[in-house]
Amino acid sequence: MQQTPSNIVLIGMPGAGKSTVGVILAKETGREFVDTDLLIQTACGRMLQDIVDTDGYLVLREIEEEILRGLSVEQSVVATGGSAVYSEPAMAHLANNGTIVFLEVELATLERRVKDYSTRGLAKRPDQSFDDLFVERGALYRRYAQVTIRCDELTMEEVCERIIAAVCAINPSPPGRRWPALT
Repeated sequence: MQQTPSNIVLIGMPGAGKSTVGVILAKETGREFVDTDLLIQTACGRMLQDIVDTDGYLVLREIEEEILRGLSVEQSVVATGGSAVYSEPAMAHLANNGTIVFLEVELATLERRVKDYSTRGLAKRPDQSFDDLFVERGALYRRYAQVTIRCDELTMEEVCERIIAAVCAINPSPPGRRWPALT
């Protein structure tokens, strides 16, 4: 018998709300919260932007893949970095015990939310515009997502409600439980 995935893994562009939604969702579902960008910064002792500036965006992607592939959590909400989807092995590892949820946000909304991407530690080519990055990553997010939540006109609480409903539809909980795989 296959084990029901116990993690909820959030993917999406920087500014989509993964960390903010993740904290609220973890509280509402009684799960731990894990922010993989913070794990990277802690492991390296450096900010993401410093890694990009000093070592390059490909090094950041390699570090991110290593951190994601080594992640071993249960009953958690995992907010990934926006570039997590560049690693097929990392995404397969996350999907092995998690439901992958894409927080989809329009480009105009991202531009309103984040005024300066130059300090966000974006793992992108130096010649790549944010618009091009948005298109490139959008295809990858849709590829890996088991659930897609359109977030533009929703509050963070409404996003959480939709995630809960969608995850419960995919992984029904036993009678008497709100959430699957909660012990």
